[in-house]
Amino acid sequence: MTHQEQDLTDRDLWRSVADGDRLAFAEIFDRHAGAVYGHLLRRMGDHGEAEDLTSAVFLAAWRRRAEVRLDRESVLPWLLGTANHTLANRRRALKRYRALVERVPPPPDIPDHAEDVATRLDAERRAAALRRSVGRLPRHERDVVELCVWGGLDQQAAAVALGVPLGTVKARMHRARTRLGTLVPEELEKER
Repeated sequence: MTHQEQDLTDRDLWRSVADGDRLAFAEIFDRHAGAVYGHLLRRMGDHGEAEDLTSAVFLAAWRRRAEVRLDRESVLPWLLGTANHTLANRRRALKRYRALVERVPPPPDIPDHAEDVATRLDAERRAAALRRSVGRLPRHERDVVELCVWGGLDQQAAAVALGVPLGTVKARMHRARTRLGTLVPEELEKER
């Protein structure tokens, strides 16, 4: 005799289900899934949620198959009761989730860093062009620029460091600035 025969009651099938018979459980599912789904759909109004909870109800039935109590010859009352509990649990979880979301402060507005990045890249590009331009200066002018501009020395201190008169440092600095005025734009143009 197969499980498909209609003369088997839910109680007959459930005895097999309790022993782990998957075919008997499939028959119970075929008999009652529509009723469980319809019950949940009417209570929720959402097809997807009703399908999910129907699956959860039958999963609970399989896991708790040894504990299921039938009413007379039907497992449907137990399934619908489990559906109600499953729905109540889902609603409580959703309520807790919403309460948590309300307590969590919204994330701070994150400024657009594109402008900063573009500015930083432009500055790096200009600095690289300046380094290349300074490298193209004659050695005596490059020394003055490196000591005064990059080293932070005033012209008098640079004169002492180089062992030359202050006027020489001033003249070299003037010539270096003039040359850099043309060299830096050339280096920047090369990058394009």
